[in-house]
Amino acid sequence: MATIKDLAKLSKVSAATVSRVLNGDETITVQDQTRQRIYQAAKELGYKTIHERRNQQQTSKSKKNPAIGVVLFLSNEEELSDPYFLAIRQGIEEELIKQGISTTTMIRLYDKVDHQKVQELDGMIIVGRINGEALKKISGHIKNIVYINHSPDEDIYDSVVVDFQKATEKALQHMLKAGYKRIGYIGGVEREHLKERTIIGEDQRITTYEKVMKSEGLYEPSYVFIGEYTMMQGYELMKKALKQNDVPEAFFIASDPMAIGALRALQEFGISVPSDLAIVSFDDIEMAEFCSTPLTSVKVHTKEMGQTGVKLLLDRINGRELPLKVTVPTELVIRQSCGTNQ
Repeated sequence: MATIKDLAKLSKVSAATVSRVLNGDETITVQDQTRQRIYQAAKELGYKTIHERRNQQQTSKSKKNPAIGVVLFLSNEEELSDPYFLAIRQGIEEELIKQGISTTTMIRLYDKVDHQKVQELDGMIIVGRINGEALKKISGHIKNIVYINHSPDEDIYDSVVVDFQKATEKALQHMLKAGYKRIGYIGGVEREHLKERTIIGEDQRITTYEKVMKSEGLYEPSYVFIGEYTMMQGYELMKKALKQNDVPEAFFIASDPMAIGALRALQEFGISVPSDLAIVSFDDIEMAEFCSTPLTSVKVHTKEMGQTGVKLLLDRINGRELPLKVTVPTELVIRQSCGTNQ
């Protein structure tokens, strides 16, 4: 390995001059010709300064095992009752393990944030709708950020999303093709999470439902029931619907947990699915296949969303600057609850 003395001999200056030039000492005065001769000698002998060697080691370490933070807006208890977001996190963790990355920090929005750990992160994966204000308080200097299930600014951030509009249209067209006209809607609200509060965001499932049904001349406001995305709310909202004089002949339900709750309400009222009332839901979680009446549901590839988010983040850490938005396709899985095999 070349030394400062070797460089001094080749460039015909003192070792002190070589050291000061290569380490960027701005107080030293040397001719440009001499400075270039020192740089050329360093290049020929393959010499690297301590600063260059340290940067090289840090870059190598970063590429092999970067420190990743995963920001979640749900608490542990909330996540356990929400299979959709739980599956996304599991996909993230599986891909991190596959990539050999062990330095991962889980950050839950409403927990106390360890800012020292955050400062050491190379990148972040944000799961769900988290407001930029809240993100800034958490992330600080971090530039490598990937959103999953939300795309707040595709000109800045990478994101992995689902086309909720297209998926909802697919479900509704299936129901319309089957001959259903009085189609109701049961769903929750999309919330954008800040540090101290939440605000209501657009949910493309309800806006698409309204658009499609109005275009068919079939929209009826009294058929729409909105609560929270929980199993209990699906149960309560279906009971509310069944107490009306005019009950829809079919429902599009915006999540499988809500649909499972709705099935319980229908059972209590003695209403058979699909002969008395048909259901198409959303997510296709594992439980959907094993309900008392297996659910026809829009399948969202949640684990693949998590895995894709990790790959995008690693690509960004390794130098890509162009932000990418990946839309993961969905598919309608036909089972008994919709009353048709096609």
